[in-house]
Amino acid sequence: MTFIGSNQLSSGRCWLFACLNAIRIPFIRFHKLEEFEFSQSYLFFWDKVERCNYFLDVFEEVARKKEAVDGRLMMFLLSNPVNDGGQWDMLVNLIKKYGLIPKKCWKESSCSEASRDFNRILNYKLRECAYRIRTLVLDTNANKEELQKEKDTMMKEIFGVCCICLGSPPSSFTWEYYDKLKQFNTVSDISPQLFYQKYVKPVFNMDDKICLVNDPRNPYGQLYTVEYLNNMSNGRITLYNNQPMDVIKKLASTAIRDGEPVWFGCDVGKHFVRKLGLLDLKCHQHDLVFGFSSLNLDKKSRLLYGESLMTHAMLLTGVSFEMKDGTNLNEIERRSEWQPSKWRVENSWGDSSGEKGYLVMTDDWFSEFVFEVVVDKKHIPKDILTILEQKPIVLPAWDPMGALA
Repeated sequence: MTFIGSNQLSSGRCWLFACLNAIRIPFIRFHKLEEFEFSQSYLFFWDKVERCNYFLDVFEEVARKKEAVDGRLMMFLLSNPVNDGGQWDMLVNLIKKYGLIPKKCWKESSCSEASRDFNRILNYKLRECAYRIRTLVLDTNANKEELQKEKDTMMKEIFGVCCICLGSPPSSFTWEYYDKLKQFNTVSDISPQLFYQKYVKPVFNMDDKICLVNDPRNPYGQLYTVEYLNNMSNGRITLYNNQPMDVIKKLASTAIRDGEPVWFGCDVGKHFVRKLGLLDLKCHQHDLVFGFSSLNLDKKSRLLYGESLMTHAMLLTGVSFEMKDGTNLNEIERRSEWQPSKWRVENSWGDSSGEKGYLVMTDDWFSEFVFEVVVDKKHIPKDILTILEQKPIVLPAWDPMGALA
């Protein structure tokens, strides 16, 4: 199934686009549509509001701990209080709380399509708020009630900024559409939350999706999280089920063969030819030009020395297999003997790169630069699912696994 490439334009909303592109595939099949997009701007609005509120709560907490304002934690939190990127569990928080709406019912704005100035205003405001919170905690010894009153005032100002820049999200909407049979349909006066529960959740349940990561610095078979990595106070925390790459590939390919797209996070800037839409370790032969390879560091070392981290989220929609060297196998009888050779990727940069917005990723590139995939729990063995019952090991806030796609 191929769609017109979605386009995040000059924003960092790839994680939102990839998720909504994943949801629309079973949604279109079930409702027999020709084409469809969910509103990315709708989730973008509520992510900004919730993330700003979470930042204020975090800053109150670290202020009460008397963290040094020029210490590593405070400097990290203040370096970029709110940006466009995110993680899978943040999507779960947003969709379960706020639901979804069709894009035709709430479209893009100039600030959603080009978000730099919008983020600059929010970051200034959040740093100003951080100063006021720290002053109230340390200089005036304000109690929780006084601080909450002050934070409520701050959030009214921030909410106003979001409404001015993105518009005010609807509490209800009416969706009118023609299906493939040219039959006219209407969904009238429905809330975004009920729309998700009634029309989306039966074909794509956010609670059924499990995030798996490949972090070779840390032991596999363990559950991890990152300190202060969230977008919602009292929301679901970001959890990483760390698995070897062969397990991740097997589960991703199983989901694809079952007709399910796979959300994934990667370091897209490495060994990528944008015009061709090619992610391939051999596309740049630096050793021929400079006399050394740009692949001397392994994945673990690249993470440790700041050479690589997750920068972008996309969608796996296809996989090609090849026979292992020298074997002549029957595909049906001996499928387990086959291995992936390349993957089809749906991006969110419009249709000008690759094949109408679709990329090709070699399996070797997958091994080196993919860090995270999301697969339905029905495909995951019980022993891997039980890892989610562990108490997560907390990585520091500045850990590269806390990078936002």
